[in-house]
Amino acid sequence: MLAAVVGSVFLGLGCRTGLLVIITLCSWTCGAHSHHLPSSYVAAVYEHCVALNPEPRVPVSRSAALRHLRQNLQVYSKQAARAALQGAQILVFPEDGLQGFNFTRSSIAAYLEVVPDPQQESWNPCEDPQRHPNTEVQHWLSCLARRHGLYVVANMGSVQPCSGDSGSPCPPDGHWHFNTNVVYRNDGLLVARYHKQNLYFEEAFDTPQHMEMVTFDTPFAGRFGLITCFDILFQQPTVSMVEKGVRQFIFPTAWMNQLPLLDAIQFQQAFSVGANVTLLAANIRSDELIMTGSGIYSPSSAMYHHAQRGDPEEGWLVVATLRPLEPLPDTLPVSQVMHKEQGYTEVRWYLSEGWRAPPSFTSCMMHDPFTFVLLPGPGGQLSVCDGSFCCWLQYQYMDSNFTEVYALGAFAGTHTVNGHYSLQVCALVKCAGADAHSCGQEVVEAQTKMDFVLEGTFNTKHVYPSVLSSQYTLEQPTLLHTSAHGTVTIAHSHMRAGLITAVLYGRTYHMDPH
Repeated sequence: MLAAVVGSVFLGLGCRTGLLVIITLCSWTCGAHSHHLPSSYVAAVYEHCVALNPEPRVPVSRSAALRHLRQNLQVYSKQAARAALQGAQILVFPEDGLQGFNFTRSSIAAYLEVVPDPQQESWNPCEDPQRHPNTEVQHWLSCLARRHGLYVVANMGSVQPCSGDSGSPCPPDGHWHFNTNVVYRNDGLLVARYHKQNLYFEEAFDTPQHMEMVTFDTPFAGRFGLITCFDILFQQPTVSMVEKGVRQFIFPTAWMNQLPLLDAIQFQQAFSVGANVTLLAANIRSDELIMTGSGIYSPSSAMYHHAQRGDPEEGWLVVATLRPLEPLPDTLPVSQVMHKEQGYTEVRWYLSEGWRAPPSFTSCMMHDPFTFVLLPGPGGQLSVCDGSFCCWLQYQYMDSNFTEVYALGAFAGTHTVNGHYSLQVCALVKCAGADAHSCGQEVVEAQTKMDFVLEGTFNTKHVYPSVLSSQYTLEQPTLLHTSAHGTVTIAHSHMRAGLITAVLYGRTYHMDPH
């Protein structure tokens, strides 16, 4: 349900632009409870610094693989004990957290285990370790869950014999290798198994022949859906589960950060807010691979960790208390729920006589050619278009002694580097320097705080908003609104730190290349 209106913000920019915006602010609380669920639960995610195989492309024996795996499993055991002491009922470990990265099909073989389908077979590896041979990792994880009385979610490599029944040719070695999430109940029972659908340069693993939408139920929070890393950017299976009413997701990831648009915590929060879901996200910690950023997110809160440059390279446990989210009656996104229940004062754009748009230019941001315009002063309004897709901004700096350069950018097209997917993006970014063509480059520090309203009209309902400020600080948007005709508005004021980027990241899934 929604709380009452708590206030309003007035942003007046005077005669210079003739723009006046009045916005109603809402305090929002998500979803109604099912009567049989507790009012809250405690979740934990662990950002893990993996003990790596120094030669991952060299095949090893099963005994050597187990010695390596146990190094990471021992860390998992310590963190499970810590999480249990803090009352955690579910604990999530990251993608690739047990074996690491950069294996070939042959070199990863000794690390793989057969993971039976829990929909077809009831198995508690801690109670019955001999049922399936060479399942030492699953025995360890199952007993970990049982010992500490919590649900455990981990990511591992699994193997299945290929019968050829799927209609697709079998791999030359006769087996499928899958990047796999496993879930153990608090008594050790295997309750879910998910094979990652959208691989990211993972030559050791196969893409499942049939798309899986895997969920599991808990007595303390209801239903969770399982996704892994790159899955979060695609319709299948992630958005399909959202559309079926799943509102709580488990997200093991090995996410390589890329500013200004796709830092780990930035998009984790954006997905939670934009899809109106809870997200339990566990990432790897690796300076070399630019991996860090884990958290526990609801549409109205974020508890997260992001290492700073120079921090020790070590693991980090995040624990938070959450309300269970039940499926919405019509599975509306959060912004439409806010509009439907609370009302909204439409943002109206007025241009003064003689107003002229600043000149636009093209600069590359994350390999995509964005059309930018520079912010011309400490306050004002402007717009920018990439073809027929347009973004609008109204802003006011909090300090008139500004020296940092900001730009408003728009992009509509297909991203083609390290993946192919269709985007519509509005982004307010701090430029890396005084040169306009530094706009779109990575920036991690800023001093400029501003109140702003950012808006775009999208031809998708899947728009993920984020506000990231200096030193990887997440800011919860003051307001998010979606109109019936696809205009999405994000407003924010009273920033805690200097602005790095504010983004409306639209995914036009229906335009993705096959």
